[in-house]
Amino acid sequence: MTTIYQKRRAAVARALKAAGGGIALLPTAPEVARNRDSGFPYRHDSYFYYLTGFDEPGAWLAIEANGHTTLFCQPKDMEREIWDGIRLGPKAAPAALGVNAAFSVDTLEDKMPALLTNQQAVWFPFATHKGLETQVDGWLGKVRARIRFGAECPQSQHDLCKLLDEMRLTKDAYEVAILRRAGAISAGAHVRAMQTSAAMLRAGVKGGLREYHLEAELLHEFRRHGSQFPAYTSIVAAGANACVLHYRAGNAELKPDELCLIDAGCELDGYASDITRTFPAGGKFTPAQRVLYEIVLEAQNAAVKVTKPGKRFTDPHDAATRVLAQGMLDTGLLSKAKHGKVDDVLASGAYRQFYMHRTGHWMGMDVHDCGDYTEPGSRPREEKDALGQTVMRKPSRILRPGMVTTVEPGIYVRPAKGVPKEFWNIGIRIEDDALVTAKGCELLTRGVPVEADEIEALMRG
Repeated sequence: MTTIYQKRRAAVARALKAAGGGIALLPTAPEVARNRDSGFPYRHDSYFYYLTGFDEPGAWLAIEANGHTTLFCQPKDMEREIWDGIRLGPKAAPAALGVNAAFSVDTLEDKMPALLTNQQAVWFPFATHKGLETQVDGWLGKVRARIRFGAECPQSQHDLCKLLDEMRLTKDAYEVAILRRAGAISAGAHVRAMQTSAAMLRAGVKGGLREYHLEAELLHEFRRHGSQFPAYTSIVAAGANACVLHYRAGNAELKPDELCLIDAGCELDGYASDITRTFPAGGKFTPAQRVLYEIVLEAQNAAVKVTKPGKRFTDPHDAATRVLAQGMLDTGLLSKAKHGKVDDVLASGAYRQFYMHRTGHWMGMDVHDCGDYTEPGSRPREEKDALGQTVMRKPSRILRPGMVTTVEPGIYVRPAKGVPKEFWNIGIRIEDDALVTAKGCELLTRGVPVEADEIEALMRG
C-alpha cells in the first residue's frame, strides 16, 4: 500500500527529474536543551514530517531524482530506550516508512558523499538549519577529492524549501481532515474558556480569576481530545493587555466589565489551528465594547466573502480594512475633520493607529505556514503604497481551492489624545481558519460562537 508520504516523496523525485536531476537532502529538527539537564518537548521539522510521517529526532532523508529514498535514523539502543523511549531503528524503517534503504545516523558522514557522487545538483533547505550549508560543503569537498578517480560533483545547489512550499501550500483531503479536527478541538477549548470565565466570576472565585486560569482550561481541552501540543503560545489577554498583539497569558485578573481576548489553537498530528475570540469576561458586552465588536465582526464577514478562488490573497485584507476604517470614522476613533473620508483614511494609513497587522496568513503544518504571498511567475508592476508613493510590486497570490488562510481583523485602542475615553484599553480580534473551496471558503473553526448575542447566550448557560 502506497502511503501519502510515499506519494509526496515521489512528487519531489519527479520535480528533481524535471529540473535536470539531482538529490534532495533534508534533516529533521534537532533536540533543544531547556536548561542544564532538561530538554524542551521535541517537535519534528515540518518539512521532514511532511515527507516521512516520522517524528523521531536525529533523522535525515535523501530523495534521488530516480525515486530512490534513503533514511538515516537513530540506531536501536536498549540502554537509551529505557530512558528515552523505543526507537524504530534502521532495520524496521523501510517496511514501516516505505523508504528504499535505511541506515544508522552514525554512518551519515561516511555514506552521504557516496550519495552525492555523480548527482547533477543538490537540493536542501536554505537558512532553516544552522550549519547545514557548511555540512553540505564538507560532503561536496569529499566528492571533489575523488574527481581524479572519475567521480562527478553536483554543479549547483538549490533551495528545497521553494519546491516543498508549493507542495504544502495546497492541502489534500488527508490534511484537510486533520485541520477540521484540530479546528473543532480548538473551538471547544474556546467555548470552555468562555463558560469558565463567566461561571468563576459569578461564583466569586477566591483570589480572582486570572489569565492563567483560562490558559489552563485551553490546555486541558487540547490534550483531552488528543492534541499533542498547543500550536503556539496561547494569548489570554485581560482588559488593556488585549492591545498587546503577542501578549502571553500572565497573572492579570479578569474583571467582569472588561473584555478578554484569547488567541489559541492546538496542534494535532502535525497540523495547526488558529482561533481568536474576544468576549466579555462577565458575560455581557458594555455598549462601547459591543459597538467596536460589531465593527470587527462586520470586517471579518466582508473578508470572508472575498476569500474564494480567483481572488487575491490581499483582497480579504483590503475588504476588512475598508470596513474598519469606516467604523473608526463613525465612532470618532478617527476624526472626520482631520482624516476625511474612508478613502482618505486608507490612502494615508491613519487606520494603523488602531489596526496594525494583516488580516491573514497561510496556515497548515505551521501556524504561520509556508508558501509565497505573491503569484509565482508574475512580474513586478507599479502600485501606490500607503503613503501614495509609486513602488514596484509583484501581484498578490491568487487564491485556489485547497489553500488555508486565517481571517483575523481587529481593533486595538490605547489611550491617546483625541480618542474617545469610552473606547480606551479595548482590544478586539476575531479570527477563523478558512479553507478555500471550489465556490468560496469553509470556516473550519466556527464551533465557537462569533456573534455577540450568541457569545452572551453561551456564557449565560
